[in-house]
Amino acid sequence: MTTLYRNIRTREELDAAYDNTRAVADCARILAGFEERSRLIAEQYPEELNLRFGSRERQRIDFFRAGSPGAPLLVFIHGGYWQMRRKETFRFLAAGALHHGISVALPGYTLAPEQNLAGIVMEIRDALRWLREHADALGFDRSRIVVAGWSAGGHLAAMAADEPGVTGVLAISGIFDLEPIRLCYLNDKLQLKPEEVDSLSPLRLPLSKKTLFAVCGSDELPELQRQSWDFARHRAAAKLPGGAFTLAGRNHFTILEELETPGGVITTLLRMLLPSL
Repeated sequence: MTTLYRNIRTREELDAAYDNTRAVADCARILAGFEERSRLIAEQYPEELNLRFGSRERQRIDFFRAGSPGAPLLVFIHGGYWQMRRKETFRFLAAGALHHGISVALPGYTLAPEQNLAGIVMEIRDALRWLREHADALGFDRSRIVVAGWSAGGHLAAMAADEPGVTGVLAISGIFDLEPIRLCYLNDKLQLKPEEVDSLSPLRLPLSKKTLFAVCGSDELPELQRQSWDFARHRAAAKLPGGAFTLAGRNHFTILEELETPGGVITTLLRMLLPSL
């Protein structure tokens, strides 16, 4: 019998292999917790939310200032398969980095189908350029930027690795080969073409020499885990810095708690990408 992708035979099976929401039974409760913790941190740091970096409605950045001038910067890109979620839900993730004197920026971006994936990648690059241009006013070091992202944001973080000032990348539960995305339900809005799979897949592009850590959870869908490890092995074969980690007991949503907490595994990896901390 022919297969649709790797050892997956049907569209229905491939849809299920990438349906993170259905795979986590209590994801609605987890997301509600994200929203509440994000509301609380926004109340603590209300001064620099929704800074506009472009003319589109979602082209705004939430900035959380660590306090000390010249602090390094974590840029976190939200997920949602490029077609849902919003930066406001993930403000809570600033807590771990702020504890260690790292400022945090969360850029929004226009979602599919209003924007295509190439356009979304460009919007993230525009956000990073805007941040560099405003580094002095925002009080961070434009030469010490770590780009992180979760799920689709992990893909976008990897695509932005070679932006000026980026010292490393944290790709959490990321997507690095877009071919299964093109073949499953997610492409209904993305409308990826075969040639775009090659031009927009980190796994298929020239590799960045920046250190990249790919992180996934042991309770995630097997395809999500495979994506992280395949990309890490691909980079390791080219003798590039970084690696992959599978965090025990973490699913696609709870894995983010390892960035929220000051002693979390992902927060520790963040600090490793900023050697002076």
